[in-house]
Amino acid sequence: MKSRSGLLAICLGLAACQGSNPYVATSNPLPPAPPQAANTFDRSAYPAPTRDYGRYRSWTWLNGHLPPGTAWADSAQVAEAVSNALDQRGLRPLQDNRPADLLVSADLRLETRLRQVQDDYGYYGAGYGGYNHYGNGYGMYGSVPIVRTYQEQVVVVQVDMFDAGTGQPVWSSSAETSHKGTQSEQADAIREAVEKAMSAYPPS
Repeated sequence: MKSRSGLLAICLGLAACQGSNPYVATSNPLPPAPPQAANTFDRSAYPAPTRDYGRYRSWTWLNGHLPPGTAWADSAQVAEAVSNALDQRGLRPLQDNRPADLLVSADLRLETRLRQVQDDYGYYGAGYGGYNHYGNGYGMYGSVPIVRTYQEQVVVVQVDMFDAGTGQPVWSSSAETSHKGTQSEQADAIREAVEKAMSAYPPS
């Protein structure tokens, strides 16, 4: 008897599931696109194209200005270091009236850095002498690291490149070198800093 009543309950449940659904899905048609949509390009809907650095062959100074000089670095000296670094990467200075591919600017400035040096010396010790004059007993010895902080002036070289056609920045990098030594040593340090700043151009 129980099995029949159970079967009857299942049949009633299935009949109820096959009844009409009070929730009916409806949809409205999409509104027509505005007339200007056919001529509008949405740049945000597409990824930015990969920049082709191989098409950059010539360059000139941004706004026709050489890098500014300082009391310890001549403007022409900085310009020569940047020009040599660009030349090593296949970028030639513009020689005629044609438009250049790249606009280049360079800047030098002094900045102060805090340096820390740790010296592992400065021994401490403690001991206890034993029962005879030979000092038999125990002892404890070690070293205390000494951290010294000092300021150092550095020369920061920054090189920026812009697409001459669009004006968009395409490359920027900086590097630093120690601000000390003779005038000849400083010239070598500036060349080294410029080369370091340009070491990753063109990006892979």
